[in-house]
Amino acid sequence: MSTAAVAVAVLFLALGVLGFIPDITSRFDDLRLAGQHSGARLFGVFEVSVLHNLVPLVSGVGGLALARTASGARTFLIGGGAVYLVLWVYGLAIEQDSAANFLPVNDADNWLHLGLGIGMIVLGVLTGRRR
Repeated sequence: MSTAAVAVAVLFLALGVLGFIPDITSRFDDLRLAGQHSGARLFGVFEVSVLHNLVPLVSGVGGLALARTASGARTFLIGGGAVYLVLWVYGLAIEQDSAANFLPVNDADNWLHLGLGIGMIVLGVLTGRRR
């Protein structure tokens, strides 16, 4: 079992759950299923919707399942990191006020997705090295 993969998976689970908790998520009454009109902000910064909160929950569950083996943990970290880099590119490519912003994402989300993507890939590479 990879401690790094478990830690990342637990972080994702926590973030997904926190997105559904009023006061931790500001403007909770503005939480929408999806789309750029969700005014809810996790920690007052990261734009979230129900769909956006489900992404880290699914990532966390998948990460815990894959972390049981070294190859699965590496797949989760590197593959998941690649997915978060795709989310970063998506956030850069769309207009935040358009219907294409269905997750929704803002500039803070974009920076978070970049950091998560790079961090996960680095962890996957470093923890995958033979000792």
